[in-house]
Amino acid sequence: MRVDILTTFPEMFGAGAGAALNSSIPSRARASGALEWYATNIRDYATDKHQKTDDRPFGGGPGMVMMCQPVWDAVNAVEAMDPRPATRVLLTPQGRRLTQGIVESLAAKPRLLLIAGHYEGIDERVIEALAPMELSIGDYVLSGGELAAMVLIDAAARLLPGVLGHEDSASQDSFSHVPTGAGTARLLDCPHYTKPRDWMGRSVPEVLLSGDHGAIARWRSEQRRSRTLERRPDLLATLPDPDNASSSG
Repeated sequence: MRVDILTTFPEMFGAGAGAALNSSIPSRARASGALEWYATNIRDYATDKHQKTDDRPFGGGPGMVMMCQPVWDAVNAVEAMDPRPATRVLLTPQGRRLTQGIVESLAAKPRLLLIAGHYEGIDERVIEALAPMELSIGDYVLSGGELAAMVLIDAAARLLPGVLGHEDSASQDSFSHVPTGAGTARLLDCPHYTKPRDWMGRSVPEVLLSGDHGAIARWRSEQRRSRTLERRPDLLATLPDPDNASSSG
């Protein structure tokens, strides 16, 4: 997968041990060849000598708005760099909330083009012309879309074939599909434990020490459902209760 990030702050995606995408799973994905990413400075496509990409908003008000032409030219120039079709994504607090299902869909694409807005946002006319998928990582406002782009890249990198150390790792994460009596649901993960067996008076659940893999699997499944019911009941809201499924009709 190729990911292009269009930004006015490309240094946030630079090289070095301190760079977020040069650590952990994204770095492993890049080293394996499963993922490549490139940051392009929108200022390189500005039309004036000062590389100006924003201006005051019509109608007045605080802040600055990113202008149409530099964004438009940057998108078209970067898309022409690779023949693979690019799925355009604008990171914005006004977009659909990013979910695991959306990440799974995007991770299957050959190429993503992420547009990181800044300041008060981007001129609406170029958004309409480009028609990107608009995504938000939460109901809060960041200084720009760069951090949100990193979140999306990290989430997608984990799903690329061969990137994680175990082929089942991603399928057992929170929000992955889990079979239930009603079909499948996206549940939270179960609790996990490691050595020592006893720590500060707290013991590992005995079932995990039993060696009974069937019992362990059932315990983990029960924990996933009960934890989801306690912490994120909205994930189960559309599912009928498996215990009552047989009585319906």
